[in-house]
Amino acid sequence: MKFNKKICLGIESTAHTFGVGIVDFEGNVHSLVNDVFIPEKGGLHPALVREHHLNNFMTTVHKAISGARCKIKEIDLIAFSQSPGLGPVLRIGALVARMLSQLLNIPIVAVNHCIAHIEIGRLLCKLKDPLTLYVSGGNTIISAFESSRYQIFGETLDIPVGNMIDMFARDAGIPHPGGPKIEILAAKSEKYVSLPYVVKGMDLSFSGLYTAAKKLIQSEQLGSSYTINDIAYSLQETAFSMLTEVTERALAHTEKKEVLLTGGVAANKRLQEMIQSISNEHHARFEVVPLRYAGDNGAMIGWAGVLRYKSEGEQTILKTTIKPKERMDRISIPWRI
Repeated sequence: MKFNKKICLGIESTAHTFGVGIVDFEGNVHSLVNDVFIPEKGGLHPALVREHHLNNFMTTVHKAISGARCKIKEIDLIAFSQSPGLGPVLRIGALVARMLSQLLNIPIVAVNHCIAHIEIGRLLCKLKDPLTLYVSGGNTIISAFESSRYQIFGETLDIPVGNMIDMFARDAGIPHPGGPKIEILAAKSEKYVSLPYVVKGMDLSFSGLYTAAKKLIQSEQLGSSYTINDIAYSLQETAFSMLTEVTERALAHTEKKEVLLTGGVAANKRLQEMIQSISNEHHARFEVVPLRYAGDNGAMIGWAGVLRYKSEGEQTILKTTIKPKERMDRISIPWRI
């Protein structure tokens, strides 16, 4: 098969996922392959994730190219996740991207992971200017486009909501990934156990909520006064109510007419229900990024790379150094000006 459209190979490697996606310059996704590191116990150890990605990147790239039914020489652009993320893991994606760019003698573009989540959502959900709630294991951000950038209207002050849920799940002896299993447990209860609700202005704090929920698991009252289902239900209701409050406040402030929910936690039906409710109240259209594209993936990186390349052209190798702590509101968005 000979491609008659320009195509970009996108590489995602900010955390546990080494993802490769192939997207054409018109926004059609031709393949998406994810290789996910799953820890045997505990959280993500950057050194172990790095080794996993090093051992598997070539297979993932080959699968993506094969899935797109193209040849590697037909790739016109390489894009990779430059920020934010785990430094040792980001370096693997950057290394692979630079190698492919130089071997194939094609342009390379560095992409901000958070912006990529929004742009793939705008593309697939056919949205023009949404307020976005981005919730995952690594990030919790409420953002919208204002003054040529994606401004942050609210964010976590400590741990992201997805990470908090996964930590609680591990403490409860629930295997990774914990989020979907917590959602199932929560659906079996309607008994609310009091937990800390911490919203500070437009920002959120989940560390106190996590600590309190962990203490409930360890308490002698577990099984008599309340069950693990009750704790899971209470944890979700509290965390999601906090997110909903801040999102609604941002919606009232920005007066956006579209609301986008993305990130791994976006798959949670209860969170969708709560954000749908406030969107309806403000007469805003609500959309959830399709599950396959809501979590970390190479297709979103590829599409964000295409947008930046069309606006600014290729980048030099010197511009492709990783930036583990870079904030999305520091980056200009020329394709939306």
